[in-house]
Amino acid sequence: MFQFKAPPPLSLYIHFPWCIKKCPYCDFNSHAVKDTLPEDAYIQALLKDLDSELPYVWGRTVQSIFMGGGTPSLISPAAMEQLLSGIRARLPLKPNAEITLEANPGSAEQQRFTGYRQAGINRLSIGIQSFSDQQLKNLGRVHNATEANRAAQAARDAGFDNFNLDLMFGLPEQTEAQALDDLQQAINLQPTHLSWYQLTLEPNTLFHARPPKLPDEDSKWSMQEAGQSQLAAHGYTQYEVSAYAQPGRTCYHNLNYWGFGDYIGIGAGAHGKITDGGHGVIRRRWKKRHPQEYLGTAGSEAGIDGQRTLTPDEAVFEFALNSLRLRQGFSLDAFEYSSGLTREHIMPLLEKAQIDGLLTVEQDRVIHSDQGWRFLDNLIERFLAEEA
Repeated sequence: MFQFKAPPPLSLYIHFPWCIKKCPYCDFNSHAVKDTLPEDAYIQALLKDLDSELPYVWGRTVQSIFMGGGTPSLISPAAMEQLLSGIRARLPLKPNAEITLEANPGSAEQQRFTGYRQAGINRLSIGIQSFSDQQLKNLGRVHNATEANRAAQAARDAGFDNFNLDLMFGLPEQTEAQALDDLQQAINLQPTHLSWYQLTLEPNTLFHARPPKLPDEDSKWSMQEAGQSQLAAHGYTQYEVSAYAQPGRTCYHNLNYWGFGDYIGIGAGAHGKITDGGHGVIRRRWKKRHPQEYLGTAGSEAGIDGQRTLTPDEAVFEFALNSLRLRQGFSLDAFEYSSGLTREHIMPLLEKAQIDGLLTVEQDRVIHSDQGWRFLDNLIERFLAEEA
């Protein structure tokens, strides 16, 4: 059923599950630090985990690495250097591969930026979220506005010429003027990349159980439109739902996700997607979530929390779920290359969406209409298997 001319690009995702304090909006696999971090043990577990993945990716080159969490910047630069050395000994990396580390802007983390750069990390993603002390308190963040403003300069001083700032809008009782002021403060720091996204109340979070008062939908849409104009005026191009970049500074790792590329996932709760061209299948698998359970099982069959092989219908949906997030849409050639399916598997769904004015199919290119882009979730739902 699946036929691949070549496997898609390969990335590596590494999850660090610890943070100083669990934020009330966070639904990621993160756990507040209670004692000393088992840093050495976790690095060894990650390398064992990677060893168990190697048979599925022999001969393939890793294009990018992303270290997420949690708060990866709680891990020392020396441990990061040990990890990256272990990765290079096991897998070929693309020359000048993009290697990103998520970091908090707190003073303690900033002091480590130089060490991370020396360890081989060449891109930072700094979780600012807001420049308002009150909003940072609302969000349960452990840094303040002063530290947020210093973070960009600390990154530059450490030698990072490529870094992202994470920023939210639609915060509790936030006005449009306040949201745009937050955004302008981020722009003034001149990051090469901005992730600017709406706060959402996710299940199994404190905010979901006890919702704060958020701006209404019309207000959030107005914030978003005004902010997009502001970003464009300062040279940031929107290339994905919540991603904006200066020319030539798009995040390769995330583009690989959105292009339905492959990625190894190591670390507590990490998910991976690997194409097996020889057997004509796409496999997903994920690791044990709890850090202690992961530490005791990493690299063994017991460390696998679940796995499945995608059906063609699932591959169509997952491709659409990811690629329709890209502002430029996608090509049918890209669909065939990444999914291993012919375009006939997706064309009936595209044609229905085109009739309803949600997208256009012009020669090889699939592009959203304005309505399709605004109501993207509704458009993506049309690609679920039951809608076929």
